[in-house]
Amino acid sequence: MRNISPILLIALTLSACGGQKEKKARPPALVEAAPIASETFTDNLDAVGTAFANEQVVLSAPVTERITSLNFSDGGYVGKGQVIATLAAGQERAELAAAQAQALAAQQQLDRIQALKARGFATAASLDSQVALANAARASAQQARASIGDRVVRAPFSGWVSLRTVSPGAIVTAGTPIATVSDISRIKLDFTIPETRLSMVREGQAIKAVSAAWPDRPFTGTIATIDPVIDPATRAVRIRAILPNPDRALKPGMLLTVNVIAKERQSLSVPELAVVGDGEDRFVFVVEDRKAKRIKVDTGIRQNGLVEILGGVKQGQTVVTDGVVKLTDGVPVRLPGDKPEAKSASVGRAAG
Repeated sequence: MRNISPILLIALTLSACGGQKEKKARPPALVEAAPIASETFTDNLDAVGTAFANEQVVLSAPVTERITSLNFSDGGYVGKGQVIATLAAGQERAELAAAQAQALAAQQQLDRIQALKARGFATAASLDSQVALANAARASAQQARASIGDRVVRAPFSGWVSLRTVSPGAIVTAGTPIATVSDISRIKLDFTIPETRLSMVREGQAIKAVSAAWPDRPFTGTIATIDPVIDPATRAVRIRAILPNPDRALKPGMLLTVNVIAKERQSLSVPELAVVGDGEDRFVFVVEDRKAKRIKVDTGIRQNGLVEILGGVKQGQTVVTDGVVKLTDGVPVRLPGDKPEAKSASVGRAAG
């Protein structure tokens, strides 16, 4: 007889024995779970806006004249009606003095004619003529006063003055800027939103704004005005909000990121890691009798690491929050704190 190879002999022996291989039971997957709770979700609207002063005006020279005095400091505060600059008015004052003298003479002559008219020694025509002359003299004096007043530049409202760019003694032409006065006790913040989002905003609605200059300090305010006209080119509507600015941290011209809190609501929520996708469908695993049950859910927005749940589960149900990648529908699960199951193994042997 031929010698049988050792490998063939082992194979024949194993096939003849008909024993069973050792089987190990798969332990339940260790997962983390928590009850489904209700959270506050907000529909937010983000935009970029530009800051404007509450009131701002560029004060310019009304006439061509020499500046005799400037009564403000760079960046200083001025009150309403305060004199900002004075222009030379020597000629105008001389004209006022002459006009006042003419008005006085005309009035004295009018008084004499009125007295003569009362005694019948003056005609009504002469009286009317003198009244006209007296009125004209007074008008000339008022015109001279107005001309002098034009050479005194005053602040129309209280605010802070820009950096000075002219000096006393300089001759300025009509329209030359002298100072810019800005009331920045509050800020007008203008931004635009698409017309499709117009239903999300209303007057009096709260907003938050953040500037690159103060990234850790959000500024709060309210929507004051919604432009009644939509830009036909951009299909956007302009919104104006008012932000209090007591410490003048915000400056006109700043670019701010705007967040409008459009609507708040209470909805069921789960952590983002608890939701798994299958095409366009979304699922969560609910723990029931220590088994994972796969349930389809309707989801809403995502916010702060949470997913809004609109339907499919109920509040209080325990949902797997970590470890969903290890699960399939119906598999046993083990939660932290559960005692591990004893390992069991069986080995069947048969005689060869």
